[in-house]
Amino acid sequence: MELDALYQEVILDHYKHPQHKGLLSTYDAQVHHVNPSCGDEITLNLTLDNGSISALSWDGVGCSISQASVSIMSDLVIGKNVAEARVILDSFVELMQSKGLKTGNAEILEDAVSLAGVSKFPARIKCALLGWMAYKDAVLSASNK
Repeated sequence: MELDALYQEVILDHYKHPQHKGLLSTYDAQVHHVNPSCGDEITLNLTLDNGSISALSWDGVGCSISQASVSIMSDLVIGKNVAEARVILDSFVELMQSKGLKTGNAEILEDAVSLAGVSKFPARIKCALLGWMAYKDAVLSASNK
């Protein structure tokens, strides 16, 4: 199987079987982000426990890229401390800003490397980053409490 086809399968699997979708009723921070250019929406709930992401849940509507991306992100950051999760976030943002020149570090990004091709399409980068930026805002909000 070609790598691009494998990556498409990973994205479709996360889209069809999203991880951590369904908002938990308790949380330290809730944020809602919208991509006005396409209408994708994400609401994200985050709980921190002693500087670690103990729970993250989300709900949203949108394209397969936005929904798969937030599913992948949620799997990656739950259980990590904020600093570890920041390394993952920064690596993903760098990948999305690479204009297709980078493939991403699979040891850090795991399934998120499947979204590397999105970086070639400026209009779709916001789709891929939507959940990640919601997460970033939620951590900031929860940390300030």
